[in-house]
Amino acid sequence: MHFSIIVKILGILLMLFSFFSNLPPMVVALIYRENTLFEFGAPLLITFSIGLILFLLTFRSKQELHTRDGFLVVVLFWTVLGTFGCLPFLFAPDPMLTFTDAVFESISGLTTTGATVITGIDELPRSILFYRQQLQWLGGMGIVALAVAVLPMLGIGGMQLYRAEMPGPVKDNKLVPRLAETAKALWYIYLALTLACALAYWMVGMNLFDAITHSFATIAIGGFSTHDASIAYFNNPAVELVAVVFMFIAGINFALHFTAWNRRSLRQYLDDPETRFYVFILSLIAVITIVVLRISNTYDLGDSLIKGLFQVVSVTTTTGFTSADFSTWPTILPNLLLYGAIIGACAGSTGGGIKVVRILLIFKQGLREVQRLIHPRAEFPIKLGRNAVSNRVMEAVWGFFSVYVMVFMTMLLALLATGLDIVTAFSAVGACINNLGPGLEGVALHYGDLPATAKWILCLTMLMGRLEVFTLLVLFTPTFWRR
Repeated sequence: MHFSIIVKILGILLMLFSFFSNLPPMVVALIYRENTLFEFGAPLLITFSIGLILFLLTFRSKQELHTRDGFLVVVLFWTVLGTFGCLPFLFAPDPMLTFTDAVFESISGLTTTGATVITGIDELPRSILFYRQQLQWLGGMGIVALAVAVLPMLGIGGMQLYRAEMPGPVKDNKLVPRLAETAKALWYIYLALTLACALAYWMVGMNLFDAITHSFATIAIGGFSTHDASIAYFNNPAVELVAVVFMFIAGINFALHFTAWNRRSLRQYLDDPETRFYVFILSLIAVITIVVLRISNTYDLGDSLIKGLFQVVSVTTTTGFTSADFSTWPTILPNLLLYGAIIGACAGSTGGGIKVVRILLIFKQGLREVQRLIHPRAEFPIKLGRNAVSNRVMEAVWGFFSVYVMVFMTMLLALLATGLDIVTAFSAVGACINNLGPGLEGVALHYGDLPATAKWILCLTMLMGRLEVFTLLVLFTPTFWRR
């Protein structure tokens, strides 16, 4: 374990984070003439100073990152930066948050969960609102991808960091030969989609501030809003349809976006088995939702189509925007949507959940076992498109699924021990481990009424969901720390 290089990278991340997270809200404060410069200036100086000290103490360290180093750096990134990200919430007089609530809000933002403890969001200063939204954008792809691009310039390889951070069962895919160029390519795609989303929101009626801030949460698949009512505040079907389009796009593997753009062809999407299955899942859940909303007379046909489609895409991609209180819909629908969030978006996207490709592989494995019952001696390879999937990948998929279920049940029992009812506890764990945000019953609107212990449990749950469980759990194994 190369602790000096780990500390050096953590110092770099803290310095980057101090500027990228605090300077833009300060500009917003100046534009809207808000007296909140101290709330961001002090965290900027504190975070940058600590990062600079860590960097200077290990400046001469030139070792290459190893696999274990990469895991530790990524876990420290989310925990340490999540903690430092709470400082503006602590310094701000509005909202008045406790340390627990400030950390919860910060980690929820960075992990793109979108679970909030704040009420009266409409009344907050614009700079605070911008900061919340920007946290999600930075957490979606920003800081880690940026760090991978910066590290080679400092003589540090970033492949182990990339592998530890990248979601999905296949970790070695690079878009271009050099890893730093891969990180830059992802950054450009992420930025281009954000700009396109902001422009689309603005064109359908949002003011410029709301358009920019909601584009951050949409492309990051975060779900924070500048209004308590979320997307329902705008009462505009065009806004909902724009959100549907960009949430859908952000839920697709960004490597696929890169390939399609490079080759100037949509064929890449049509040929990708994960994307096809992603569309199938969304379509199936949407049809069921729209039909149930209509036959139950919850809405007329037009609203059933718009609100049903919007909520299905929002929840299944784990974005978490709401255009209606779906927790009050006919009982089957809130639970169906929560199961959709467990499936989640595609690997390599900014979305959460188990990931579509894992569910697809588990489904194919199930079909193979049925075929083996009929033909015990036959060989039935599992394929994604034309490519056979190795047994090693299938073992990793089943291993992830098993640990995911065990972690889910452990966190559920821990929440029940704090006194929460079963529906609130189950949906809170489901919403946080899948980085969704809104749940049912006691967490349908916000998480502010939960006991402090429950909030810390859910902070850990959000981190596990964002790090896909294994990246965090591996640190608790004795093997990880052996020389």
